[in-house]
Amino acid sequence: HEDAIEEGERILIVDDLVATGGTARATTQLVEAVGGDVVGLGFLLELTFLDPRSKLKGYEVESLIHY
Repeated sequence: HEDAIEEGERILIVDDLVATGGTARATTQLVEAVGGDVVGLGFLLELTFLDPRSKLKGYEVESLIHY
């Protein structure tokens, strides 16, 4: 929904799992396309062996569990 995020609104993206980072990267692109400012991404579990942070360079990423 284009009206869900206002121009310049600061957005924190939170999800349960980040694997390759593709879905998280697509989400950042959607938020920015409608004018939002992604200030960070938070995850419960990060599958570090798939290197998701390589697709999320330039963003603050926090994960509680690294596997």
